[in-house]
Amino acid sequence: MNALNSNPASQSSAASLSMRRCWYITVLISIVALINYFDRQSLSFLAPRFQQQLHLSDVDYGHIVSLFLLASAISYLLAGFIADWLGTKTSMVLFVGWWSAAEAATAFVGSGIQLALARFCLGLGESGLWVVAPKAVGEILPRKNQSVAIGIYTFGSTIGAVAALPVIAALAAHFPWKWVFLIDGSCGLLWVPFWLYAYPTKKRPAARTLESTASSPSQFALLRNVLAQSKTWRLMLARGITDPVWYFFLFWFPKYLLSARGLPVNQVARIGWLVYLFAGAGTLLGGIISAWQIRNGTTVGFAYRRTMLFCALLLPLSPLIGLLPNSLFAVGIASLITLAHMAWLVTLSSAVVNLFPANELGKAFGLIAAGSGFGGMLSSECIGYIVTHHGYVPIFFLMMFLHPLALFLLWKTFLQRDTT
Repeated sequence: MNALNSNPASQSSAASLSMRRCWYITVLISIVALINYFDRQSLSFLAPRFQQQLHLSDVDYGHIVSLFLLASAISYLLAGFIADWLGTKTSMVLFVGWWSAAEAATAFVGSGIQLALARFCLGLGESGLWVVAPKAVGEILPRKNQSVAIGIYTFGSTIGAVAALPVIAALAAHFPWKWVFLIDGSCGLLWVPFWLYAYPTKKRPAARTLESTASSPSQFALLRNVLAQSKTWRLMLARGITDPVWYFFLFWFPKYLLSARGLPVNQVARIGWLVYLFAGAGTLLGGIISAWQIRNGTTVGFAYRRTMLFCALLLPLSPLIGLLPNSLFAVGIASLITLAHMAWLVTLSSAVVNLFPANELGKAFGLIAAGSGFGGMLSSECIGYIVTHHGYVPIFFLMMFLHPLALFLLWKTFLQRDTT
């Protein structure tokens, strides 16, 4: 039985909304996911100007990035608890408002410490989106549409990854460069009223007896229950193992094309965007494949497992990225890898929505997503060492094992809801 269906309050809330309004809310989440990636990548594009103005070395800049990733991991651990405590509507406003203010504040920093603090605050806020968004989907949409909705809003983030750099470059060319942070932050704050208007307010029962209040589990009891379940740790480990693949393509792949492949900047710009375009297609494809199987009678657990198996079977192609002499073919293989990973990620996120009841979902998703943050931090250190001493090819060979290993850990987990 699905988490949504097992929670009467969520079920009645969803039933009161038209499907048109539900999809409008999904589009709103997709838009804020796009804004999230603009805010995340603004510093990386403008870093040389900050380094010159604030007298920061590359090592100093690396420390600032590490603090951002640390804050993101911490946020994932706490965001689920906050989301379940405040509710979906209010917690989304809190997270988006917080990170938007931090992005805008970056325009006013005057030292490396202030810049580090601003980016730390950005990391504390923005991870909350990826905890609240699937919780919202679980509350407003029926099970058959959830994977498609998760694919749609994840697609917004990949469009942000594709469009962020050229748009930021255009803004920096027409305005003082620090205004980029003010404009980015303002977009997030302007989004908040649309969310407040669109998302339903959860109504409390008209009468609540002392007995029903006493029988309701506390937030800490729910957290202990989530932590006690082995599926939480398996899913967390799976995110920690596989998400570094996306972090590599987000932060290292352009550098690989420039340094290891020796491509000029204009050629990287001409072909490198395909990797992120295919990633966006993967977010939609993962949701569509799962939803199609469910509509045709496949149980939810089997649909997710089959989709992730298909994705995992594409990852062994990754060594070809470093071995093929033709750079365009290498980018083509890399594009298939990002497509497979993002379809995998959307399916895994949909599985989490299905595996946990609504009152535990925020905490479970936050803990599981924290695996992504910590895995990203560890992988960044490992990638830096391997690239310095052995080049990029070993990285591509390591990639071929990550998703199959994670699927082995999760193979029986997806069927738990189908058999209960």
